[in-house]
Amino acid sequence: MRFAFIGDLVGRSGRQLVLDRINELRDRLRLDFLVVNAENAAGGFGLTGSIADSLFEAGVDAITLGNHAFDQRDMLGHIEREARIIRPLNMASNTPGRGSVELRNAKGQKLLVVQLMGRLFMGMYDDPFKAIDQQLKPYFLGGNVDAILVDIHAEATSEKMALGHFLDGRSSLVAGTHTHIPTADHRVLAGGTAYITDVGMSGDYDSVIGMNKNFSLERWQKHTPGPRHEPAGGDACLCGVVVETDAKTGLATSIDPIRWGHGLVNTVN
Repeated sequence: MRFAFIGDLVGRSGRQLVLDRINELRDRLRLDFLVVNAENAAGGFGLTGSIADSLFEAGVDAITLGNHAFDQRDMLGHIEREARIIRPLNMASNTPGRGSVELRNAKGQKLLVVQLMGRLFMGMYDDPFKAIDQQLKPYFLGGNVDAILVDIHAEATSEKMALGHFLDGRSSLVAGTHTHIPTADHRVLAGGTAYITDVGMSGDYDSVIGMNKNFSLERWQKHTPGPRHEPAGGDACLCGVVVETDAKTGLATSIDPIRWGHGLVNTVN
């Protein structure tokens, strides 16, 4: 199986690049599934139902969220109706939505997508180690599921790496999101799990993590409230990873970075 995971869509420039290039990306990379994190797609803060629908219509198979999951109020109801949108598994149990989704394609292949939230510097969330341990108990990688993708939405690199090693051999991919900066540590771990600390954002890199750099600079240099953050609107770069798995075991045989567009050195031409 070959699947791609695309990092945090930030604002109009990030989501439009994905909408414009998704079919070409699927063809070029011969993808069986494509999953995106879109928690910053609506003006940099959250996701709306209409944006989610446009991503699905364009060819996205599932959407993960994060700490901005419910910044847009209509997501409170939309996430209950649309199973392909997931929020972090270890949010409080009475939170709307769900923390995982099972996808099946025309070939009959089955991909489980799960999202976790880190706790260090992120807030009051349940234990992600315990939550994912329970979630994966019914699944046998290479048996009743062909591949498993885990999105770890977290601030601390140490927490992401610890979860990567914790899931080594039990997941096809463990990929970090949230910091909006692509890391260079993509690799297949000893137990066969593909790992990257952060896949990076899909947005305008002439910015401060996707936000207007001038507004950000003003806020950093004053002890008074500055302009409200808003996404940078220039040309975007699409960032993520593509993973290939073994048909028998569901473990990763390779992981490669995706950088496509303006602002970063491209890996897709």
